[in-house]
Amino acid sequence: MSEPSIATGQGPGTPLDFVTAGDEDGECLANLRVAAMRPSLEAIGRFDPARAKARFLESFTPDETLRIEASGQLLGFFVLRTRSDHLYLDHLYVLPDIQGKGIGTHVVRYAQQKAEAAKLPLRLVALRGSAANGFYTRLGFKLKGSAEFDNAYEWTAGQASER
Repeated sequence: MSEPSIATGQGPGTPLDFVTAGDEDGECLANLRVAAMRPSLEAIGRFDPARAKARFLESFTPDETLRIEASGQLLGFFVLRTRSDHLYLDHLYVLPDIQGKGIGTHVVRYAQQKAEAAKLPLRLVALRGSAANGFYTRLGFKLKGSAEFDNAYEWTAGQASER
């Protein structure tokens, strides 16, 4: 994939960099997660910042976590975990004030290319009722199941998707 770029307010076509997180990034990324999730969790009456932060920090693995940066500024992050039979996009969060500018699409397409190269499906879950559900289905993910609070999705290379 060519290096992604996006209009981030830092100049047109500012390149995005995916930078492996360090141990010291956990707290900052947990706070970003809380800010990004707040509207969706408030909408279903489940916003608890301490819980959201703790849940992320319990499973924070720096070597599977990529910071999304432009010109050295943190814009968001994602976690891509390799499993024996699939890749798992465990987290994808972008700062609230720059959502809707194509950053998430670049990340998902990057993850899809990794999955395709590994000949594995790409899986994820999204909060039921969140706008993320429409985002993922537009990018070719198929709903595989639902639980009380989450929907499970899968993308496999060769499926029809918007590209």
